[in-house]
Amino acid sequence: MDIAINKKLNFTLKTNNLILKKISFIDTFKGKWNIIENKENRYLQELRKIATIESIGSSTRIEGVKLTDKEIEKIINNVKIDKLKTRDEQEVVGYWETLDTVIDNYKNIDITENYVKQFHSILLKYSAKDTKHKGSYKQLSNKVVATYPDGTQRTVFNATEPHLVDKEMSELIMWINETIKEEEIHPLIFIAVFVYEFLSIHPFQDGNGRLSRLLTTLLLLQQDYLFIQYVSFEKVIEDSKKDYYKALVEGQKDRNTEKEKLDSWVLYFLDSLSVLIQKLEKKYEIYKNTTTYLNDRQKSIKELIIKHQPVKISDLVKQMPETSRNTIKKDLTYLRNENIVEVIGKNKGTLYVMKKDN
Repeated sequence: MDIAINKKLNFTLKTNNLILKKISFIDTFKGKWNIIENKENRYLQELRKIATIESIGSSTRIEGVKLTDKEIEKIINNVKIDKLKTRDEQEVVGYWETLDTVIDNYKNIDITENYVKQFHSILLKYSAKDTKHKGSYKQLSNKVVATYPDGTQRTVFNATEPHLVDKEMSELIMWINETIKEEEIHPLIFIAVFVYEFLSIHPFQDGNGRLSRLLTTLLLLQQDYLFIQYVSFEKVIEDSKKDYYKALVEGQKDRNTEKEKLDSWVLYFLDSLSVLIQKLEKKYEIYKNTTTYLNDRQKSIKELIIKHQPVKISDLVKQMPETSRNTIKKDLTYLRNENIVEVIGKNKGTLYVMKKDN
């Protein structure tokens, strides 16, 4: 497979120069963002939460789910596993759990067939329809199908036949691990190639598109593109779905021939990352300039002050018995510094009320 893939990456000088320019832009941002991540994470938790909702919504809608981001947020904020009755709900929670697993554990995950199958099992964990084939390679022929907003579907291309999947997946996993080790191909190139090959093989009966996007996130995180968790790559793909399928077809139309080239796909992949970076820069600036980040405990304190103001620390301690007095004092100091609450009186008579502009 190594030789075959190298041939697919034999681009023109013009294309290579364009690719290098795009990679330079992405890697420059990567360096800037990793400095932000190391020095300041005040807004990152909230950005990740927003990105997670968008990623779940976009990736599942690409495959035909009809739920909005608001509906998805409501589901994952009030998950009751025994009440996931619709297939849409089952797919949303499965994607959420798999994405969380990837983001929380990417440093300790090896790129192996076993892990790929495990992710597939988690992805389809709650889908009653998929119980028989989750975590196992396909037994029947399948194809890449584009689902459009009106519900209509169109075959994009046929995938690897079931009897060849074991061999091709084994070769692909071996190739990616050897490529990472050798460090001769830029990470963004080999990630794009891996995703293209995975989609071309389409190793599972269902869930291949969603799993390919989760594996994209995993590989980007492992290669230190940490910004990927704070803005939705899946959203970029959803917004450019026509170009996404077009880029895949451009290579697929010559699948398994000397003419098969991945230039259109690699350029689409890099363009998508560039769009994603522009979105993240805007979101981060807006959030930094207009939003005060509060954790769940601080939000609870704020709500209690709104409801019962003026309040003393002792009042809050009674209302929040699971939280220490010292922690509440620190949170109140933070809320004061952020001009959310203000203080009336001193010492034991100190009262807390909301700032008038809050």
